[in-house]
Amino acid sequence: MSQENTCSGTIARTDRGFVGRLQRLYEHPVQRVWAMLTVPAEFAKWIAPGKIDLQKGGRVYIDFADSGTVIDSTLTEFEPPRLLEYSWSSGDEPARPLRWELEPQGSGTRLTLTVHTPAGEDAAKACAGFEGHLDMLAGALEDVPIRFPFDHFVAARKVYAQMLGQ
Repeated sequence: MSQENTCSGTIARTDRGFVGRLQRLYEHPVQRVWAMLTVPAEFAKWIAPGKIDLQKGGRVYIDFADSGTVIDSTLTEFEPPRLLEYSWSSGDEPARPLRWELEPQGSGTRLTLTVHTPAGEDAAKACAGFEGHLDMLAGALEDVPIRFPFDHFVAARKVYAQMLGQ
């Protein structure tokens, strides 16, 4: 698999950690992709079960039961149907903002996901994990749910690590 096919984004060091930017083009209208990000029955198909209180300051709770990871944070940005931001952390953990941006692209939607990871954490793993979930989102949009693509995750993690010089 080439780097171009393995990773849809970039990753870089910042003064506080790392920032990854992943982009995908989905051949579905913005409203459909927005629903996949915000409606519990829809996002359970590709990321994990949970609930989002759809207002700025609302609670975001997503339970990745298989890994033991729980997101329990606050919606910091909310501009339907184009912007959603919250931290993918819980409690006293460091903030790890996720910024989901949607923009129309012809009859489809360009999704840009910005992933912030604190210094000292495995940013390549984080970006590779979201690569896998964006694949799962593509399947869910086509009503063909897929399991987490572990082989893609492993390949993407190596490429992101290389981008960081690791």
